[in-house]
Amino acid sequence: MLFVETRGNDGVKPEKVSFSQAILSPSASFGGLYVPESLPTLDEAFYHSHLKSSYKELAYDLLKRFGIDIEDSLIKEALDLYDRFDDPNNPVPVVQVEEKFYVSELYHGPTRAFKDMALQPFGHILSVLAKQRGENYLILAATSGDTGPATLETFKNKPNIKVACLYPAGGTSDVQRLQMVTEDGENLKVIGIEGNFDDAQTALKNLLASSEFKAFLQSKGIKLSAANSVNFGRIIFQIIYHFHSYLELMRKGDINFGDRINLIVPSGNFGNALGAYYAKKMGLPIEKISIASNANNVLTQLIKEGRYDLRDKCLIQTSSPAMDILKSSNVERVLYDKFGPARTKELMESLNENDFYALTPKELEALQEDFDADFTTDNEVLKIIKEYVEEKNYLMDPHTATTVKLYKSHRNMDNIAYSTAEWTKFAPTVYKALTGKDKNIRDQEALEAVSQMTGAKIPERIKALFEKPIIHDTVIPKEKIQESIIEFLE
Repeated sequence: MLFVETRGNDGVKPEKVSFSQAILSPSASFGGLYVPESLPTLDEAFYHSHLKSSYKELAYDLLKRFGIDIEDSLIKEALDLYDRFDDPNNPVPVVQVEEKFYVSELYHGPTRAFKDMALQPFGHILSVLAKQRGENYLILAATSGDTGPATLETFKNKPNIKVACLYPAGGTSDVQRLQMVTEDGENLKVIGIEGNFDDAQTALKNLLASSEFKAFLQSKGIKLSAANSVNFGRIIFQIIYHFHSYLELMRKGDINFGDRINLIVPSGNFGNALGAYYAKKMGLPIEKISIASNANNVLTQLIKEGRYDLRDKCLIQTSSPAMDILKSSNVERVLYDKFGPARTKELMESLNENDFYALTPKELEALQEDFDADFTTDNEVLKIIKEYVEEKNYLMDPHTATTVKLYKSHRNMDNIAYSTAEWTKFAPTVYKALTGKDKNIRDQEALEAVSQMTGAKIPERIKALFEKPIIHDTVIPKEKIQESIIEFLE
């Protein structure tokens, strides 16, 4: 499989690259992204052949069908990291919550968020490739709360790798922040910025494209890569669990092959939704991919009205902070697939320069063939969390709660919602939902209270965070990011 660029080729970069090249150097021409030139198509026999497969067996087969230029032994090593999840035999439980409402729990890995599903295997592959090639890499990560901990966990103390992780100071939960600032790997640098996630992500993209920064790295013999979902190494692993979810419903006897389902994705940077879109193109019987947003509902506006309009928008801090994003990077890959590189370049340049673009009526119709969208307010999130604990005995985090409204508008078919984080990462919000008390409670106190109220267990790794020393206390203006990273590398 070869990869091409979403905004076309600049005549300097290769017109097509391999998978390994795309993940090691994810910056494409004109600030664009790499996408597969084509996707494998899977027929009915594929699904029946995997009815008794483990998650790792399914993942291995899918990766092989993509034809990635990674040795079989390395793919298997990377997938073996799923053995570190709560249940090695079932790293992604699919739980039935209502008659036609299932939740695919993606958070059973070491950092209790869905980012582990991709970053555990992807990080291992990238690290091994760097060592095999004798190359040194700086991995950049911008996080709204979950990518950071997962990136630091997967690359901690890996040879030939250094990591600089940017997070919005005050824009994550206590648990998410502690997962980052207590990491003690010698190759890690965690930087809080005075800004929001969009500022962090913009800084990351600017560094990836900066000739000055690249010249500094070259002088140090360091190459540059990224752990965000701008890197297709993340996306390829996010395609797999959509097939797994469908197969789980087939195994339970709740659907037969060919029955169409609705997928509901709490969406920030659109990586999960993109994985579902690619799965649909590969033959997964998906009716719609429903995009669940919070009050930062730019994606709802795009999918319902065809406008990506940030001109009057300011980022709102919500109870689902991993979705507090205005510029969702992976939308670009869908634009490319629907409308081609020239139109994608035009649209993305308009967004970057004018904070706005508009689709034509025909383009909007093409987008709505695959997607619909809605958003959920913080008050609605609190009511949903309480309702599902009391009536369904199911405890969910605030991001998962944003999916429920969309499920209720698709009751005529089976719905699979994706739970992207464990409740333990957002315990104060869950506490507020269950008690109605609006006091300023810290994470540690809220964790214990919710655990006592519901009987839910707190993982030892989460408990231990509150006893670990703070290693990274840097908080800087966003203008100082490059300077701070250079200081780390000197």
